[in-house]
Amino acid sequence: MNFNRHSELEGLHAFLGASKYHWVNYDDEKLEESYLKAMAKRKGTELHEFAAQCIKLGVKLPKNSKTLNMYVNDAIGYKMTPEQPLFYSVNCFGTADAISFKKNKLRIHDLKTGITPASMRQLEIYASIFCLEYDVSPNEIDMELRIYQSDEVLISDPQREDILYIMSKIVNFDKKIERLKEEE
Repeated sequence: MNFNRHSELEGLHAFLGASKYHWVNYDDEKLEESYLKAMAKRKGTELHEFAAQCIKLGVKLPKNSKTLNMYVNDAIGYKMTPEQPLFYSVNCFGTADAISFKKNKLRIHDLKTGITPASMRQLEIYASIFCLEYDVSPNEIDMELRIYQSDEVLISDPQREDILYIMSKIVNFDKKIERLKEEE
């Protein structure tokens, strides 16, 4: 049999695809809810890409209290790097939406486009990974973590003990995972 090629679909997954087969059990309401969540996630990804381009190019948005505008303008104003990967190990890494480390001050900003309340814990983990990757003691720097969501900005100066605790968890859990890999 000569199968149709469909090369334009390689690497893509359909919403009603076989690999996400749970939709077979959905009623109309659940289908609509799931589809709208997927579209919101896609829009969030596109907004992050747009924001990163604005920051890279230094293109400020109109000054107002809209989440995206505040996030982009602040990141440009603080000369931050968008979408910066932070790496401790193959078991522990992530990408900060915007980050800078200047004059001994670590800034990490996170853009949230959804309605689920965000947690500062995510930014504390980024700060911990940063400290581990660049061998920086959280006790010797200033930090400011910001979450931009729902036209508000949440600002945190994290407790250094919290960052040290997360750093120790990362190191400990990473070692445990590596030992488990060796046992496989």
